[in-house]
Amino acid sequence: MREVLLSCLLINVREEIPGEEMKNLSKWLMIIAAVILWGAFLFPIWNIDLRAPQYPEGLGLRIWVNQITGQKEGDLNLINNLNHYIGMKTIHPESIPELKVMPYIIVIFSVLGIAFGLFNRKWLKAFWLVLLLLVLSYGLYDYYLWGYDYGHNLNPKAPIKIPGMTYQPPLLGTKQLLNMNAKSVPGIGTYIITFSILLAATSTYLDFKKEKKN
Repeated sequence: MREVLLSCLLINVREEIPGEEMKNLSKWLMIIAAVILWGAFLFPIWNIDLRAPQYPEGLGLRIWVNQITGQKEGDLNLINNLNHYIGMKTIHPESIPELKVMPYIIVIFSVLGIAFGLFNRKWLKAFWLVLLLLVLSYGLYDYYLWGYDYGHNLNPKAPIKIPGMTYQPPLLGTKQLLNMNAKSVPGIGTYIITFSILLAATSTYLDFKKEKKN
């Protein structure tokens, strides 16, 4: 009985999405996934927000694929000035190599994704997807290392020194740093990249599903 029901279901799937239509759908999903990656340039990929009694309106950093800005004008300079007193390094976006490399990574993956979508080969798409996930995982790890260095390697001549205190911002979530509450969450740019990954994964899944049917 179960085998009969499964056979009927497969017949219905074939009727709903014929092989050629599934192939075209898979191709366009991959192409759209690659094009969507360009949207990561339009929004921050990570947000760090700071709250304290003396700053009720809050302070914030916005990390983009190619720059770091304040939540509002003047925030970056103010955060640098505050961090100077506790010995943290000054943030100079132009000196951070990752901000110079990441735009090229996005462009390369977008171009490759479009090409692989046009070729419409499942193994090329799977390779693109796995490689992107590996690069993003390394990027997250690199961000953690940056935060660790930023919060632990303090200037010993800082005006304010608290023994045993470090100021590493949270990778994800909230953390109390003296009188500052730091909150770190993904930005819209990260959600765009995630959506691109989901589309590419769906495209690859359809390819393997079509092969299994055949």
